[in-house]
Amino acid sequence: MYDTEQSSKGETMRLPLATLEVFTAIARHGSLRAAADALGLKPSTVSHQLKTLEDQLGTALFIRTTRSISLTEAGRALIRGTGPAFDQLGEAVESARTTGHAARGTLKLAMPEFAYQLFLGARLRSFCETYPEIEIELSLTDAFSDLPGEELHAGFRLGDRIAQDMVAVRLTPGLPLAVVASPAYLARHGAPVTPRDLLDHSCIRYRFQTSGRIAAWSFAGKDGPYDVAVRGNLVVNTLPAMIDLARQDLGLVYTFRDYFTQDIAQGRLEEVLHGTIADAPGIYLYFPREYRAMMPLRLLMDHLRGKQPQG
Repeated sequence: MYDTEQSSKGETMRLPLATLEVFTAIARHGSLRAAADALGLKPSTVSHQLKTLEDQLGTALFIRTTRSISLTEAGRALIRGTGPAFDQLGEAVESARTTGHAARGTLKLAMPEFAYQLFLGARLRSFCETYPEIEIELSLTDAFSDLPGEELHAGFRLGDRIAQDMVAVRLTPGLPLAVVASPAYLARHGAPVTPRDLLDHSCIRYRFQTSGRIAAWSFAGKDGPYDVAVRGNLVVNTLPAMIDLARQDLGLVYTFRDYFTQDIAQGRLEEVLHGTIADAPGIYLYFPREYRAMMPLRLLMDHLRGKQPQG
């Protein structure tokens, strides 16, 4: 195996990594036979590789006597560079071999804001306490992330429609949706009886941060789902802001019912249009097939699904 470098003359020269590895082993072990044993090679192969390297460099690297072998000035100059370099290469190979196979390392995750608010956020503390050597990096985005291109390990999204080279694992059942408003707003404007009544109301709409699209208000009808093109003078791109505006009596909002549990229980918001909205798909974790055996990712997946670690 060889890497390439540009020579001082602008020509491409090849670094003789195999022969440099042999040279480094001889220098460290003090003989050709000991180097051969360390590398699992025949002594004749080691001798041939050393001669090849010396011929390429145009200089002797060792002084050989019947009793010993020692470095020349050129050899000492070379070992000062190759020794640390091969140590670093060895560490890199070992790191590549063990990365993802232990309960340590970094997990980079992409998710929409609602997935953090409704699902992941409440479960992170127990995961971090259980696996303190796993570092979690969160990227909050409503885009369907290009995981390999963005150097991410996994993402969260609604539903299992993903690219063919990805794996999707369901984490939750379907998520209930709801339309809510404050009691004061409903007292002034009345409660909508059917979804089409929303056309006469002020609706606080959500704009996706990445695509710029306005989120649809979808309802379940006898002939299948349909959208209502609601109107209003408020558009936001974060769900917490949208809900806060509803609490201020400024209109109706349409999003996940779990956002409103405490607001409804404490009388700050009221749900309308019961039974007219189908559930949203559940939350799925998706990731490249190559990461199926990645230990930190498997531990997170099992933790989120309520499975106990094995062993």
